Amino acid sequence: MPLYMLPKEPYFPPPQLAGPEGLLAVGGDLSVRRLLIAYKMGIFPWYNEGEPILWWSPDPRMVLFPSELHVPRRLKRILRQGRFEITFDKAFSRVITECANVRRERGEGTWITADMVKAYIRLHKAGHAHSAEAWHKGRLAGGVYGVSVGQAFFGESMFARVSDASKAAFVTLIRHLEAWDFKIIDCQVTTAHLARFGAREIPRGKFLTILKEAVERPSKAPAPHWSIDAK
Repeated sequence: MPLYMLPKEPYFPPPQLAGPEGLLAVGGDLSVRRLLIAYKMGIFPWYNEGEPILWWSPDPRMVLFPSELHVPRRLKRILRQGRFEITFDKAFSRVITECANVRRERGEGTWITADMVKAYIRLHKAGHAHSAEAWHKGRLAGGVYGVSVGQAFFGESMFARVSDASKAAFVTLIRHLEAWDFKIIDCQVTTAHLARFGAREIPRGKFLTILKEAVERPSKAPAPHWSIDAK
C-alpha cells in the first residue's frame, strides 16, 4: 500500500487507503485545524520522538459505546466509597504530561512527544481536548485525556500514580459522556484493559459510518471546558 506524503494544506487521503497495519500518511503538522480534520475522518497521529509525524486509521477499530460500559464490582465499590475526588478539565496539562512521564519511567517509551503535548494543550485551550482527573489526599493520583468532536470522544491516554485512580476517572468520564449524548468513544487500538470495560472491535467501515454521523451532531457537554457537575 502507498504511504501518502501530506501537503502543507490540512488534507488527508481517505482512511480506507491505509495499509494493513493502519498507517495512512506521513508529514504535515499538529495544528488545531489539521488535528480536528483528522479526528473527524477517523485518523490520528502516532509516532516516536525524532520521527516524522505518522497518521493512522487501523482496521478493525477498538471502540466503546457508552451504553455498553462495564464496571467491575470492585471498582463500583471504590466509586461508591468516594476514595477519589474526580474533576474534569482542572489539570489538563498535568494529565497529559504525566501520561508521558509514567510510560517513560516504566521503560515503555511514548508517542506523547513534546510537540504532541504542546499540540493537545492548544486543542484543550480551544475547547476540543479534555481531561478527567482523580485526586487522592489532595494530590493528582491519575487521569485520562482525549479529544471531543460532536458526539464522539477520542480517548488518547491515561495514567495512575495510585492504584485504580485512572479507572475511577475513566468510568466517571464515560458515565458523563453517556449523559451528554455521546454516541461513541474511540479507543483506537485493541487492549485487554479496555476490553474489560466493554470496549470491542468493529470493522473500520462501520466505525467510519458511525463516526460521520456522530461528529456532525452537537453533544450536551458544557463548552468550552467540562465540569463534573454538568449532567
